[in-house]
Amino acid sequence: MKRAHLEKLQLCDALERIADILPKVDCLACLAAANAIVPLLRSIHQYEETVIFPAYEAALSGGDASTRRLRAEHVEDECFAGEVTEILLAIGHGEPVENAEAVGFMLRGFFESMRRHIAFEREHVLPMIGVVD
Repeated sequence: MKRAHLEKLQLCDALERIADILPKVDCLACLAAANAIVPLLRSIHQYEETVIFPAYEAALSGGDASTRRLRAEHVEDECFAGEVTEILLAIGHGEPVENAEAVGFMLRGFFESMRRHIAFEREHVLPMIGVVD
C-alpha cells in the first residue's frame, strides 16, 4: 500500500510540474504521464478494493460509509483520468495548448483529488488495518 501511495504521489507531482509550466509544454512528460495514469489507477484501485477495503471493513466489525465513498471516488478518478489522458496525449503529440488556465485547472483538480484520497487512507484506513505510514 505504501508503494501504491508513493506511485500515485509521484504521478501527482509529475502532473503538477506539467500544470506549473503551462502554456509551455514538455511533450515527453505529457506522454509519460498520459500512458501511466489509467493503468496505474486501475491496478491500485483493484488492490484496494479486493485487499485493503475488506480488511478495513473487518477491522471496523462491519460495513462503513467511508469504503462506499472511497469506491465511488475510484470510479470518479478513473473517469477523470480518461479525460486527463486525452488532453495530455494531445499536448504530447504537438497539439497547441489553447487554454492553459483550463488545462492547468483540470490537472490540479485531478491530482488534488488523488492527494486527498491518499491522505484519508493514510489517516483512517491504514492505521485500522495495522499499516504504519
